[in-house]
Amino acid sequence: MLCLSCGVQYKKVDAGTCRECYEEASETKEELKREIEDLKAKVAFLRLWNPVDPKFPNTYTDLLLYAVSDSGDTSIYTLTAAVAAHRAVLICRSPVFKAMLENEMEESKTCTIKIHDVSYDVLRTFVKYLYTAEVLLDEEMACNLLVLAEKYQVKHLKAFCEKFMTSKVNRENAIVSYVFAHQHGAKQLIETALSLIVDNMGVLTQRDEYKELVEKDPRLVVEIYEAYLTRALNTAT
Repeated sequence: MLCLSCGVQYKKVDAGTCRECYEEASETKEELKREIEDLKAKVAFLRLWNPVDPKFPNTYTDLLLYAVSDSGDTSIYTLTAAVAAHRAVLICRSPVFKAMLENEMEESKTCTIKIHDVSYDVLRTFVKYLYTAEVLLDEEMACNLLVLAEKYQVKHLKAFCEKFMTSKVNRENAIVSYVFAHQHGAKQLIETALSLIVDNMGVLTQRDEYKELVEKDPRLVVEIYEAYLTRALNTAT
């Protein structure tokens, strides 16, 4: 019989399609499921803010978020261009901002939030995401935004950046990604990077970044070797 999808002849026991088309359709179905879950998460994130909610009488009160560059002297810093945002948006998107702005803290009194060690472009992208749940990522921006998302507990953004970074892990950046993931509790990124390191132990353990890791954080090296030995044991078994 002929496949209804591609016209290729298939065995009668198959359900109307050849095996290749069936497998392709299954993969497409899984991709659609993931896209739907991502959209549901995005909608849930955006619904956190209701601009007519009486709990937020200062919905249209503007705040300024400043990107702060620290010098060698911690008492000296430089304020770069500010990004404006609405109090209610920040309160609803981040429990950290909520604590700052609903209590008698300096940020609430001055309507100014100083964010250290971040560029203006990253800060602007971060604030835009709080409003729209949309962002265009490259590897550097994903890394910077994940750090901000973790700091201000914007879980949806952190998960989005982690997913992007996980898709970009390769032999060249596996060790760096593994260390970064541990620093910021990115479990999916840890698993992917660790698996790639274990698969390429002979090559990666000769790299400068691995030797640096041995000196700076031997705990992670132990974890890598534990995973390597576990893999070897399971293979032998």
